[in-house]
Amino acid sequence: MNILILGSGGRESAFAWKVAQSAHCDKLFIAPGNAGTTQYGTNVNIKVTDFEGIKALVLKEDINLVLVGPEEPLVKGVHDFFLADEQLKNIPVVGPQQEGAQLEGSKDFSKQFMERHNIPTAAYRTFTKDTLQDGLTYLATAGLPVVLKADGLAAGKGVLICLTLEEAQTELTAMLADAKFGEASSRVVVEQFLTGIELSVFVMTDGNSYKILPEAKDYKRIGEGDTGLNTGGMGSISPVPFADAAYMKKVEERVITPTIEGLKKDGIPYKGFIFIGLMNSNGEPWVIEYNCRMGDPETESVMRRIDSDFVDLLLGVAEGNLNEKEIIISTKTAATVVMVAGGYPGEYLKNKVITGTENVRDSIVFHAGTSMDGNDVITTGGRVLAITTVQDNMFSALQQATADASRIYYDGMYFRKDIGFDLL
Repeated sequence: MNILILGSGGRESAFAWKVAQSAHCDKLFIAPGNAGTTQYGTNVNIKVTDFEGIKALVLKEDINLVLVGPEEPLVKGVHDFFLADEQLKNIPVVGPQQEGAQLEGSKDFSKQFMERHNIPTAAYRTFTKDTLQDGLTYLATAGLPVVLKADGLAAGKGVLICLTLEEAQTELTAMLADAKFGEASSRVVVEQFLTGIELSVFVMTDGNSYKILPEAKDYKRIGEGDTGLNTGGMGSISPVPFADAAYMKKVEERVITPTIEGLKKDGIPYKGFIFIGLMNSNGEPWVIEYNCRMGDPETESVMRRIDSDFVDLLLGVAEGNLNEKEIIISTKTAATVVMVAGGYPGEYLKNKVITGTENVRDSIVFHAGTSMDGNDVITTGGRVLAITTVQDNMFSALQQATADASRIYYDGMYFRKDIGFDLL
């Protein structure tokens, strides 16, 4: 069968690597892809939100399955576009329809969903420009620190943790009255701050049954010791030592099952991935957020631990028989170290030539922000490469991924050398 992956980052590179290995896959296309995805299939220069361009490609190349990587096309309704089109409606899309994608597209929607289905999450209130004064009053009674979340998609930048009342009131005003995050902060969720250790749990569902994929922990801050500005993710590790069988049983019973059942009760069709961002607070799971797709850079670690045919699982989602499919998960540890551009997550360097990827010994180099310039691979994004290895234990995996990252060079390159150290 012919398969199309939408997206251009490290997550899509890992998907392409895994999909290309499947006996089900005849031809693989990635739109738009990056310099690394050409190893696994054919890149096509179409934006993930150009639905008409995607339609033309699907019909021209006789695509049988579409796997959506990033959230934007899902929130904008790419799955609904397929279902509403006579020529596309029978081509399966792995990724929820627009209503289900609101789990990520609207923080207020997801908080209401959790409240309605008794899924453990932090206490919250939602405010708009019209209720700003109520919000400022509420902040005076809320405990500190407090979390402010832009309701809509803000490219990973719409969450603020405020340590003082003055800071919280200033930021809430900036978000609502001054549109700090544009349309995304026309509504703001004010949330209780949870303490603990974060982890990411991933679920594939066909709308009825589900499979739990390997869990992972990612590292958001730019600086070692988890300091500095937030990024899209500087590395990941899987499995997560504290997410043992007893803890994951709690996650399944209190979070995963009520989420799948809740979608059914609410009449929301959902075929795709659910990324559950959890806080482990004294051994109890609390939901911080939902995403309607796989995480990045967690996908790079997760894909390396799935030993069964990934396309078989995607077909289970598409055909509604996921419960009949087998998932085999490696007991080994996967570690991912993300290499970023100089200046990231602020204004960063671009168009720098990458060398040394051929020197990597025991890792896979997943490309993220790269493209080709003649015969040279150059940097185009803030997150440039994800170096992922699988080893028998966590220490070896972290050591190998870090060593392999140091074998690659481009002007201004940077990566954290302490990914996973908090878990050792």
